[in-house]
Amino acid sequence: MSDIIKLLPDHVANQIAAGEVVQRPASIVKELMENAIDAGATKVELIVRDAGKNLIQVVDNGSGMSDTDARLAFERHATSKISTTEDIFRISTKGFRGEALASIAAVAQVELKTKTRDAKTGTNIYIEGGGFQFQEPIQTVEGSNFLVKNLFYNVPARRKFLKNNNVEFRHIIDEFQRVALAHENLDFELFHNDDVVFRLRKSSLLQRIVEIFGRKLHQILVPIKEDLGWVKLNGFVAKPEGAKKVRGEQFFFVNGRFFRSAYFNKAVQEAFEGLLLPGYIPTFFLFLELDPEKVDVNIHPQKTEVKFEDENLIFALVRSTIKKSLGIYNVAPSLDFDRDTSIDAFVHQKSSGGGSFRAPEITVDRDYNPFLEERVSAGETRAITEMYQQNIPAEPSKINLFEDEDFDEDLMRLPNGYWLFNKGGKTLMLDLGRMHRLVVSERNAKKKRSSEKHTLLFSLEYHMNETEKNKFRSIKKYLPELGFEMIIANDNVLRIDAVPEGLKETQVMKFMENLFEILEYKTEEEFLSFYHNQWNKTQSKSRFDFLYKVDAEQVIRDFTELGFPEFLPSGKRCFTEIPLDELKNKF
Repeated sequence: MSDIIKLLPDHVANQIAAGEVVQRPASIVKELMENAIDAGATKVELIVRDAGKNLIQVVDNGSGMSDTDARLAFERHATSKISTTEDIFRISTKGFRGEALASIAAVAQVELKTKTRDAKTGTNIYIEGGGFQFQEPIQTVEGSNFLVKNLFYNVPARRKFLKNNNVEFRHIIDEFQRVALAHENLDFELFHNDDVVFRLRKSSLLQRIVEIFGRKLHQILVPIKEDLGWVKLNGFVAKPEGAKKVRGEQFFFVNGRFFRSAYFNKAVQEAFEGLLLPGYIPTFFLFLELDPEKVDVNIHPQKTEVKFEDENLIFALVRSTIKKSLGIYNVAPSLDFDRDTSIDAFVHQKSSGGGSFRAPEITVDRDYNPFLEERVSAGETRAITEMYQQNIPAEPSKINLFEDEDFDEDLMRLPNGYWLFNKGGKTLMLDLGRMHRLVVSERNAKKKRSSEKHTLLFSLEYHMNETEKNKFRSIKKYLPELGFEMIIANDNVLRIDAVPEGLKETQVMKFMENLFEILEYKTEEEFLSFYHNQWNKTQSKSRFDFLYKVDAEQVIRDFTELGFPEFLPSGKRCFTEIPLDELKNKF
C-alpha cells in the first residue's frame, strides 16, 4: 500500500487556520483595533465599506513598526507580546498568539503603512492571499494604517456564507462597542460607506455608555463598585425599566477584555430576582480587575471565553454587590441592621430627666362577645314577610361588584377583565381582546394601511443612539408607504410628524423602541413582515382590563359586522355562553 499522508502546502494550511480567527469581517475589526490599543494609540479610526466585505481600514497613532517588524508581523506565531510559556499566565495585552495578521493576510488583500516616532520614513507592505508582494519606503504619519480589501476573495465558499450587509455591519458595531467601552480614555471613530456612525471622545465610563447607547440610559443607571483587594468590581447596571426581552446590552470585561459567561450572567439575573418580569434580561456594564495569573484567557482563538481561578467567589461578589447597590438606590428593598439613631436620642432624653417614660397600655373589654348579635325585632320580621307575600321587590344590596357607570342591561364588565353581554336571549362572556384582534386583522386584509395616516398636532422627538440611527437609514424608504412621516432633525433626534391611522400618540414612543429593539438582525426585506406583526400587536390587546364601556360597545359593533364568529382562525374562542339554567339551580 502506498503512502497516503502528506503535508499540506503553506497557503492551504494558512487558509484553514485562518478560519479559526477570521470568521467574518467583525473578527478582523476586533483584531486590528486591539492591536492598535496594544501599540499605545490614543485615537483609533475605523473605516468600513459594504459591511467590511470590500474594505476594513484601521488607522491609529500608536508606536508604529520598523521595516523589519512590519515584515515579520505577518508571519504566523510572530508576536511581541510573549516570549516564554510562563508569559501566557501573565498576559496584560489584548493579543498574544501571533496568528491574527497571518490569518487575515491569508484570506484577503492587505496593505500596511506604518512609521515609528524616530524614523525619518515609514514602510509600505502589500500582501495578497498570504503571498508577499512588495515592501517599499514611504512618507506617512506616526502609527499604523491597515487596509484589508476583498475579504475571502480567494475562498469563495467562505464569502458565500457571509450574511447580508445589515447583519455583518451589526456584528462590526458590536465589536467596536466592546472595545470602545473598555477604553473610555481613548478616542474612537467609525465610518461606514463615508457616513459617520460613531465619533467618541475621551470621557468617563458613564459618558461613554450614554454616547454609545443613548441618553435614555442616563437616568436609569445604578453605579456598582466593590474592592476586595484581590479583585475589584465596578461599572453600572440599569434599573428594572431598562431590562429587555432580547440580549444586547450585557457586557462583562476582565482587565479591559470583553468576555462571555453564562455563569456570571446568572449572578446578575439572581441579583434582580423579584424585580423583573419573566423573560426579561437586565442591562449591565461590569468590569472586573484582578491579577492576570488568576484568569486564563488562552481558551479560544476569539479570546471571549475565559477561566477564573476563584469563579465561585466572583459569582458571589457580582450578585451581592449588585443587590447592595440596588438597595442603596431604592430599586430593591434592603435590610438595614444599623440601630435607628432617633430611637437612641429618644431614650437618652427620657433617661436624662426629660420626663417619666411610660410604656403604652392596651385596654381589653373582657365582656365583649363577638357571637352575640342583635336580634331582628318582631315588627321588622313581619314587614319582610309581608313584602315577599305582596311580591314587592326588596332594596338592592349595597355591595356592587361593578361600578355604577359600567352597569348596563346588555353589557357589563367583570372584575377579571372579561365582559358579560346579553344577545338573543343568551348571556355571553366575551374576550374583547381576541375579538378586537380579529377586527383589526380583517381591516388590514381589506385595505392597505399606506393611505391611512394622521398628522400629529405637535411633532414628537425620539432620541436615537448611533446604532438606531444606522437602522433608521436602512428602513426609512419604507416608512412613507406605511404612513409614517419622520426625519432626522438634528444630530441624533428623530422628528415624527405623522403616524399611521389608529396608532395613538401615547403609543408612538413605545412602538419606536420596540421597532429598533427587534430590528437588531432583521433584513430590509423582513422589515415589512415584522412591521405588520408589530402593528397588530399594538392595535390589539390580549385583555381589555381597563376598557371604557363606550369603547367595548364599539368593538362589539365591529365584531357583529363580521358575523359574530365564535372562533379565531387559530381556533381560540372569542366568547362562550353562560349556562344560566345551571346557575339558577344553585339557588
